[in-house]
Amino acid sequence: MSKVKALIETVSESPEETYQMGVNFRPHITAGSVLCFYGNLGAGKTTCIKGICRGLGVTQPVTSPTFTLINEYDGEYPVYHLDFYRIVSEIEVMDMGIEEYFQSEGVCLVEWPERIVSFLPLERFEFQLSWEFALSETQRNIIVNKVEL
Repeated sequence: MSKVKALIETVSESPEETYQMGVNFRPHITAGSVLCFYGNLGAGKTTCIKGICRGLGVTQPVTSPTFTLINEYDGEYPVYHLDFYRIVSEIEVMDMGIEEYFQSEGVCLVEWPERIVSFLPLERFEFQLSWEFALSETQRNIIVNKVEL
C-alpha cells in the first residue's frame, strides 16, 4: 500500500515564481524520478516543468509535447516530458512502451497523468497546480506530494 508524504504547499504569485519553484525542486530529483503534473489548462504545469528542466541542466527550449506525446531533453539525466492531454483512453498508449520510460534512469515529467493511471509507477511525485481566474490571473496554488511504498 502506498503512503503519501506532503512536501510543499505554496502559493505562486507569478509565472516566474512557478518557474523558480520548479528550479528549486531539483534536490528532490534522482535518476528514475517520475513527476506527475495535475491541473486544468493554464494552471502552470508546463511553466513548472520548464523550471524543473532548467534545474536539471536542460538548455534546449522546453515545450509541451501535446501533439507528439513525448519530448526528450539532455540534462543531468535524460529528461522525458510526456503529455497525455489528447489521450482519450489508456488503450491508445498500450503500444507506446511508456513503461520503459518509467523504468529508465531518466526523469519523467508527466502532464495529464490521470489519463494513464494504470501505467503510473507506485512511487512518484505528484504536483497539483490550481488557480481561480476570477480571483487572480497569475496566482497559483501548488501542492507537491511524494507517493511512496
